[in-house]
Formats: sequence, structure tokens, C-alpha cells
Amino acid sequence: MTPAPSVRAVPPAERWLRRFRPVAGPRLRLVCLPHAGGTAGAFHGWAATLPDDVELVAVQYPGRQDRFAEPCPRDMGELADTLAGALLPLFDTPVALFGHSMGAALAYEVTLRLETLHRAVPSRLFVSGQTSPTRPRRDRDLHLGDDDALLAGLRELGGMDEAVLADPELLPLLLPSFRADLRLIETYRPRLTAPVRAPVTACVGDADPDVPVADAAAWADLAATEFDVRVFPGGHFYLVDREAEVVADIAGRLAAVR
Repeated sequence: MTPAPSVRAVPPAERWLRRFRPVAGPRLRLVCLPHAGGTAGAFHGWAATLPDDVELVAVQYPGRQDRFAEPCPRDMGELADTLAGALLPLFDTPVALFGHSMGAALAYEVTLRLETLHRAVPSRLFVSGQTSPTRPRRDRDLHLGDDDALLAGLRELGGMDEAVLADPELLPLLLPSFRADLRLIETYRPRLTAPVRAPVTACVGDADPDVPVADAAAWADLAATEFDVRVFPGGHFYLVDREAEVVADIAGRLAAVR
């Protein structure tokens, strides 16, 4: 009798990664890590703008969409351990990481593990909309509030479809992952703040209410080789309103990678 399919029977890379535009023999893979409550689909539109020789891969966290039945992550370190293992097979060609908000902190933790445990150094690490771990955090502890307070905080940050936030049937399915992810990032206190060897680019909106430009620029403390900061017009989700500009900037910084 054939056993029923289970989550554990699926190879980790297939569970964690979504390839929106597979490329045969890519020059580079760009791996994108979404924000708290976000999904891999947040980066789907980037595929149309990236150069033809760049493969776009996005991370799908547990507890949402096709991984709805899986528990949401509760520990940043454990999440980074698992994701680093899932990404390692991609390093048969150069790999760059882009993380936004919670995804930026996770991308940093993943990069640390790739470099120290697996000797795999990303071609570049983009940390977007996130305070450097070397600076005091300015979290509002949204994960501790009731549903109304959580929704108010999400609306203030922006980046969410208002139709989704106002849907009485859909919202109860989404709030648990929002709350769990916010708990993950709002309680994030790294055990080690070590510099990474990958070149680092910090990206931030000039009107982000939670991440002042100075706090984004402090990622320089964690860049052992090369660092720059890119300030875009906009708030916390500047990359939604200025998608084409953001993707073009990323592509330009990766143009020389071979």
C-alpha cells in the first residue's frame, strides 16, 4: 500500500523555493525573502524586469498558501538553519540574496550560515527595510496586540491590499501567519552579530516610519568587504510603488557578476 504523501516526503528545496522564471544555465540566481506575513508571490512581478540570464527564486515560508497546513516558524535561528540548507544546492552558479523587512534579517542570518558552515559566499546581500542588528530595535510589538491593533499596524506600514484586510472570510486565515511572523522579527535578538564576506547593499525608503536611514546605513558594521546604501522615495513598502526602479537598481549592481 502506497503511503499517503506527507510534508516530510517532499525535498526541502521544493517546499521552500518558487522559481518564477527558470533559466537554463543562469549567469546568476537572485533569491528573494519576503516580509512578515508575505509570500513568495510578492516578487512574482520582478521576473519580467530582470535580465534574461538571471533566474528569479523566491522563498515560501510555512503557514501560508500552499504551506498553510505547516506551522509558522517560531525561531529565527532554526528558520535560517533550514533555509540555508535548502539554498545550498543553488550555489552551482552565483547567488545573490534580497530580503525585505523580516526577510532582510533572515537573509543576513542565512548568509552567516552559508559562509561559516558551507563556505558558500553570496555574490551580494541586499537588506531592505530593516534596522541593522547592531542598532537598538524600534519594534511596536504588534504581535502582542488584539486583531484590531494588528490590523491598524499593518495598514500603517502599507504594502497590503486593503481588499484583503477588509475581507471577513479571508482575514482569519491570514492573521495567524501575520502575527507569528511579527513575533519572529519583533523578538529577534541575534546571538551573534558577525560581519559577512558578501558585499552588502542596504535599501530603505526615505519615509519609512520604522527604519530611519541611519539605522539602515548601520548595516555597514556587518559588511566585511563592501557596503553601500540606497535610499528610495517612499515608506516601508517603497519597493511596491517603485518596483521597476528597485529591480533595475538591483540588476545594475549585479551586472558584473559572472
